[in-house]
Amino acid sequence: MHVATTRRQHKDKVYETHLLRRSYREGGKVKNETLANLSHLPQETIQLIRESLAGKSHVVAGEGFDIERSLPHGHVALLWAMAEQLGLPKLLGPACAERDLVVSLVIARCAKPASKLATTRWWADTTLGADLVPAAAGTDEVYGAMDWLVSRQDAIEAALARRHLSEGSLVLYDLSSSWMEGTHCPLAARGYSRDHKSGKAQIEYGLMTDAEGRPIAIEVFAGNTADPTAFVSALEVVRTRFRLEEVVLVGDRGMITSARIEALRSVGGVSWITCLRAPQIRALAEQGAIQLSLFDEQNLCEITHPDYPDERLIACRNPALRAERAQKREELLRATEKELAKIAAAVERERRPLRGKDAIALRVGKVANRYKMAKHFEIVIEEDAVSFSRRQDQIAAEAALDGVYVIRTNVDQERLDARGAVSAYKGLSVVERDFRNMKAIDLDLRPIYHYTEDRVRAHVFVCMLAAYLLWHVRKALAPLCFTDEETPTRADPVAPALRSSQAKHHDATKVDADGETLHDLSSLLNHLATLTRNTVVFAGGVRIDKLALPTALQRRAFALVGVSIPTRIGGS
Repeated sequence: MHVATTRRQHKDKVYETHLLRRSYREGGKVKNETLANLSHLPQETIQLIRESLAGKSHVVAGEGFDIERSLPHGHVALLWAMAEQLGLPKLLGPACAERDLVVSLVIARCAKPASKLATTRWWADTTLGADLVPAAAGTDEVYGAMDWLVSRQDAIEAALARRHLSEGSLVLYDLSSSWMEGTHCPLAARGYSRDHKSGKAQIEYGLMTDAEGRPIAIEVFAGNTADPTAFVSALEVVRTRFRLEEVVLVGDRGMITSARIEALRSVGGVSWITCLRAPQIRALAEQGAIQLSLFDEQNLCEITHPDYPDERLIACRNPALRAERAQKREELLRATEKELAKIAAAVERERRPLRGKDAIALRVGKVANRYKMAKHFEIVIEEDAVSFSRRQDQIAAEAALDGVYVIRTNVDQERLDARGAVSAYKGLSVVERDFRNMKAIDLDLRPIYHYTEDRVRAHVFVCMLAAYLLWHVRKALAPLCFTDEETPTRADPVAPALRSSQAKHHDATKVDADGETLHDLSSLLNHLATLTRNTVVFAGGVRIDKLALPTALQRRAFALVGVSIPTRIGGS
């Protein structure tokens, strides 16, 4: 049976007739028999009869089906889409269960950083676990995938270098550290803690990026490794693994030391940009090479000195930094005076006064160690008295160099002028930003619980790959976030970074130019997670997957990444 619709026009009016008919054969011919006229029924009822006769099933609205499961989808789908655009899965290696697990670990580290055990449980509550994670993948399989990843790290980093570095590129390098939990990792050692966890063993890791701060490579060291040692290893990576003959390495004053520079002189094709240490700057000032009159008309000037042959020295004075250091010094001097005054009062009090040179010196030493200002005070200690006064000449001599720093480089003037060299050195701030994102803001690299060297290296490498992915996600989604897209060009590279009018408007109003609410990346990913994929089960056992209707913000986020919203994850 079927519903046949006929139309006839009379003058300006069209008449529709809906007939329920049965088709049959008679004498080899197909004939139709009209069983009923349905024209008097509502249109939705006629359509329901038509579809029912065509084999479709219908249920009463709100009845006859159940939503079996709803899984967060949007955030992991967007991260996967960006990973696909970057070719990250293919970069890791050939398709296999280990590769899928590593991609899943990277996406999980971006969306919900947690321990490996917690991650395996989180997977099950997202479409990432349903679509990409191999069935029954537990911590043993995850650790196996991490071991697989470590064995491929050199090749992956070399491929990233081919993408983003070329002969003559600026290569930014810096070292950081994170504390360890547990006592069995051979890499764990006590050293200078950049996390201010002096009581904890730690590891160190050097991050290499391109000039824009895009992570390229990361190397893990024992927790007591000195900065110059890490720099030598970075140089070896660039020359042998990346096969770059001409590069400009940018590192801070603790990384590229005078000893390392002497070693570099025998290595052709390697240029460097770094900064002098405070004692070296003081020596130049005492010898008259740096004079404050140099900064009367501009905040930088290029100088030469026989102690630095075949090098360029660019002296800079940052007025904002000058004021900040002067204020901090005065605060520390006052705090030191306040504590010394307490000691003097303890010596002079009538009841149980503080007595003895040793006892008084011990108390004074504690104050000196706390604020590091003893060098600026003349302190006289006797058996029953203590006096102190500021060394004004020494304070003035130090204050004269407030805000002054000196860039040191062997890059010639034709290749990079003085302003360019200063800007290149200050570019290390993008590596520091990457460290902040990896350690605290986005990826929670620390603390580290693994106790074998390879697992620690794999954990840090997964975080670097996640930082690489988020670097591109953050750039693509910048119109939806507080990211400053209009970084103003500074006429003076020594001056503090400028904020655009757009950034100021964003901070003041928390909305963009169209009045739409702005987000940080974390809150935006949380909103994307509300785009769920729902498993709907109808009466009779029919089961379908259906995405929730995306919000306007979710549609815009995927459009900025350049993809339509995928129903499933994986498939490449």
